[in-house]
Amino acid sequence: MNSIRVRLGVLGLALLTGFTTPTAASAAQAAPSPTVEEQRLSRAAPQEILRRSGFDTAAPRLARALEGARSYGEARRAVTREGARLWQRAVDRAQGRGPAGGDLSRDDDRPLYWARLGMTRDVRIWEPEFGLTDGQRAALLDELERTSRGQDAISYPHGKGLKRILLTGFDPFTLDRDIRISNPSGATALALDGTVIETSDGPARVETAVFPVRWRDFTGGTSQAFGTGGGTVERTLRPHLPKVDLFTTVSQGRVGRFDIERTNGAWRGGFGDNENIGRTETVPVSDPASQPQWTTTTLPYAAITAAQTGRFPVYDNTTVTEIPAGGTESVVRPNGPTPGSTARAGGGGDYLSNEIAYRATLLRDRLGLHGTLPGGHVHTPVLQFAPGNTTEITDPEFVRNRLDIIAQVRAILKVAAETS
Repeated sequence: MNSIRVRLGVLGLALLTGFTTPTAASAAQAAPSPTVEEQRLSRAAPQEILRRSGFDTAAPRLARALEGARSYGEARRAVTREGARLWQRAVDRAQGRGPAGGDLSRDDDRPLYWARLGMTRDVRIWEPEFGLTDGQRAALLDELERTSRGQDAISYPHGKGLKRILLTGFDPFTLDRDIRISNPSGATALALDGTVIETSDGPARVETAVFPVRWRDFTGGTSQAFGTGGGTVERTLRPHLPKVDLFTTVSQGRVGRFDIERTNGAWRGGFGDNENIGRTETVPVSDPASQPQWTTTTLPYAAITAAQTGRFPVYDNTTVTEIPAGGTESVVRPNGPTPGSTARAGGGGDYLSNEIAYRATLLRDRLGLHGTLPGGHVHTPVLQFAPGNTTEITDPEFVRNRLDIIAQVRAILKVAAETS
């Protein structure tokens, strides 16, 4: 019988940045330690979230499957099956199908996030008797990430008369500030996946996926320490953009408001991700010689901002930060970039929400779809707890805010589909 052996030693800075220390013979034999992101799982709030949703069974189920695997092929099939099962379970729970598993509200995105981390941790530290190369472990982690995020499950029915909408969300982030955080964009993805919006032009089918808040997954390439996840935006969206009628990336943005981000910038501002790693550089993409500093939305922002979509105001955000042509200092431009300028922040900032918007719209343009495919980025309001709640993982106002944000994103999609 194979075994899961947990090694919870201190994770050194060298490993966090992707380097290993080849000095001790035992280091070559040891499985990688849990990541910074996975180590947060042992804290009280994540455990309560898992327990009160019933998602505390997901990681043990995968661990048992790995224990029974007699080969890499069997292990990969188990990872694929359990990753897909986790995504579908989260979607079903959000949409009212099957047991709730506990008293945590069904609209909550956090059980999926924390359950996934339990599963990736188990794959990362697994040491099967048949042996596992670094490349095989990386491939298992990559497969688990893709399947448990719905990235490989995007599928639309065949036939005419059905519009196709693609929406993406994000994991919770800034968890060292508040471990209880939920991300309304991820909750929206779960609530809307596979649903149909009735528009004045007929039905529109929504398919969704969720992305990590990690620079490395967006960059490309392979890290044996952390798994293969690079280029995840392009890899996920490229097969579908030529076939959909509308797409939007969604993330949590500013307090009390929605923003339709007019312009996206090719710059990473260095803020730490969920692994506490920052990047300050031009957004790395393929064919950098043809890379633009800016991309723009093709969503019908005027119609969206004019419509009554919910209780939060919706703004057409045109502000960017640039270094003007010939200049050396950053300047805030309220009406968009000037010719020849260098990006320092898009309307959505200089973090991963700006980057997913930049990558998705750049991909749209490189596929020759700028003039025909409506697409861009929607920033939701910050999801807030009730005033005075600094310890509880949920409260009625928190749930109401999340439900209202989900409903308003759906209304925004309806307007966009009807006016595109």
